[in-house]
Amino acid sequence: MTPSIHFTLSFSEPQAHYVEVQMHIKSFTAFDYIDLKMPVWAPGSYLIREYPKNIERFSVSSTDGKELKAYKTSKNTWRVDHKKNDIIVKYAVYAFENSVRTSHIDYSHAFLSPVGVFMYIHGYLYLPCDITVNPPPHWSKISTGLERASTSNSYHAANFDILYDSPLEIGNQDTWSFEVEGVPHEFAMVGIADYDREQLSADVSKIVAEENSIWGSNPNQHYTFVTHNYQNAHGGLEHLNSTILAASRYTYSQPNTYKAYLSLVAHEYFHLWNVKRLRPTALGPFDYEQENYTTGLWIMEGFTSYYDNLIIRRCGFYNEREYLQQLAIDFNTVYNRPGYELQSAAMSSFDTWIKQYRPDENSHNTSISYYNKGAMLAVAMDLKIIADTQGKYRLDDVLKAAYKQFYLIENRGFEEEELLRLAEQVTGVDLQKIFQAAHSLEELDYNIYFNRVGYQLVDHNAGQSHATLGIKVAHSEGKSIIKQVDRASGAWLGGLNVEDELIAINGHRIDPQGKALDHILTQAKVHDTVNVLIARDGIVSTLEITVLQSDKKAFSIEAIPNIEASTAALGKLWLSL
Repeated sequence: MTPSIHFTLSFSEPQAHYVEVQMHIKSFTAFDYIDLKMPVWAPGSYLIREYPKNIERFSVSSTDGKELKAYKTSKNTWRVDHKKNDIIVKYAVYAFENSVRTSHIDYSHAFLSPVGVFMYIHGYLYLPCDITVNPPPHWSKISTGLERASTSNSYHAANFDILYDSPLEIGNQDTWSFEVEGVPHEFAMVGIADYDREQLSADVSKIVAEENSIWGSNPNQHYTFVTHNYQNAHGGLEHLNSTILAASRYTYSQPNTYKAYLSLVAHEYFHLWNVKRLRPTALGPFDYEQENYTTGLWIMEGFTSYYDNLIIRRCGFYNEREYLQQLAIDFNTVYNRPGYELQSAAMSSFDTWIKQYRPDENSHNTSISYYNKGAMLAVAMDLKIIADTQGKYRLDDVLKAAYKQFYLIENRGFEEEELLRLAEQVTGVDLQKIFQAAHSLEELDYNIYFNRVGYQLVDHNAGQSHATLGIKVAHSEGKSIIKQVDRASGAWLGGLNVEDELIAINGHRIDPQGKALDHILTQAKVHDTVNVLIARDGIVSTLEITVLQSDKKAFSIEAIPNIEASTAALGKLWLSL
């Protein structure tokens, strides 16, 4: 008989943040024992999160109720002595971490991130499984990308890769549906928020249609958007045919924050193709027990970060000025981190497991984000293709061709060199320099690309003299605490530390509003020396710090006046609706 697995989820103590899991394994006779494992990370969020730490009350029995021996062999492995065809595994999962990648349960709802809930049999990720949800009586809805089974509140996954890519929202969320080009889309809003159903449906439909046109086809039979509304939140995580978003409940009433939310929707929906299907070789099939390394996240996340706001522009939500402001943020973010001189986009991708999700007080000095740097490289590539081909091709054409070749035809991941070759074949444009820049600390001259379509990257701080200590200060409870020290700044060279309490400079008491600090820096000249009174670990001391020239950038992207009509036409094509 073919082995089968059936999970049952119950919630006897949702107010205490628990889900009880029963795993019924039938007709599995391969060995004298079974190793049951739980993933330690979530695809799309590249950090070992140690989900097994939340497992409690693990037990195994035969179907006649006889307890079977089980013991742990590693942090995420439970070995079960297996001399029965059918066994029942029971365990509870504690879930009380609010994020798009971790489970959260309380009296009002349960959000289940499957990697931290469902165990698998080692070596048998390909087995299908069924899931039955037994919600408390006061919960009435389930939102998920899983396929519905024939019985109420039951679902089916063809294998564990699909199960792990299909989170569940269970509770009383506000749900409604709409179709875009024949594909039904469900919206699920969790928590109180002032949104307009019809407006959201109309606006998101535009985004979906625009992305369909970029990629050429939509791979889904159905799609689910789940948004968790909090007082303060922003983020998302992509899945095979769903996404989990987090937003402030006040997002929808203000134009700027609402457009940012639509950009988040565009970003996560773009991942349907870019990373969930078109992907580097290393990103699938997954090893759920350890890091899956790739240097290609600058393509997967960086290109997606370039397109999210561009799609909002193409849909008409951003005007040209607003879009260019958003694009300039990527340049300011990268070039105002000293770490851009130490870490390439490719290395940022590779080191995401130890850096991106584990920032510390020195991260800005040692690293960049492949999101921002990848977006910068993507715009350079897009503009070069547009200019070199006089608008015949653009980056859209590369992505569509790559999706067709690597996913639809060959159904495999790609290597970066393969993507480069395909991009050059499709467009006839030499893109080697831009791909090399992703793996190098040598910076591109981005104005070479912007100028060819009639725009320029302008640093408004260039030629200006701004004195700085090179510190970032947080004011709390009447104290001013140093939170960052910039590499090679006066503070760095003079020995100021993160967590030093800043008391006074040149005899001026530092106030919580920062007015004294601003006044001193305004009056100081570059290379002046100031006396800084600090408290470090309860000891008061004075340090002499040299004020240096600020190297902070203030970029904007602006149209070049009086350009040739042909150049202006290329810029219009780039930013066209």
